Amino acid sequence: LPQLGPHLPPRLTQQPWHLLYCTGRDGFSLRSLYRRGARRGSPTLLLIRDTEEQAFGAFSASTIHRSNGFYGTGETFLFSFSPELKVFRWTGRNSFFLKGDVDLLMIGGGSGRFGLWLDGDLNHGGSHPCETFDNETLSSREEFCVQHLEVWGLA
Repeated sequence: LPQLGPHLPPRLTQQPWHLLYCTGRDGFSLRSLYRRGARRGSPTLLLIRDTEEQAFGAFSASTIHRSNGFYGTGETFLFSFSPELKVFRWTGRNSFFLKGDVDLLMIGGGSGRFGLWLDGDLNHGGSHPCETFDNETLSSREEFCVQHLEVWGLA
């Protein structure tokens, strides 16, 4: 979390973050993630560690929630630690920030490829270069298995 501080919007850098959801405590379920992180309007940090020990995730200025269409703002970004922090910011090419239903959470998109996606039981996900963030694949493979996942929100 401290390494991401300089990359967050300035208004958030002095705010205390709280763990809203973690798979170790709350189980592997996208429905639970939506429920636990339900403070509307609160920025969210999603952290993932996959079974290859890669760490990566996403920042959203809005709460991760179920939606019919894409939502979010240009402050949204993807990041990976492999091994140093790399941050992938909005390119301005589209506004496919976040979209989620009970079976799939998608972050970033364009041409049918998602910057980061997670399935409904949070066991599997994937990462592809996408137009929204012009990112590299965040994990060592384009599809990954989740070992641990956390969602942090502001107090």
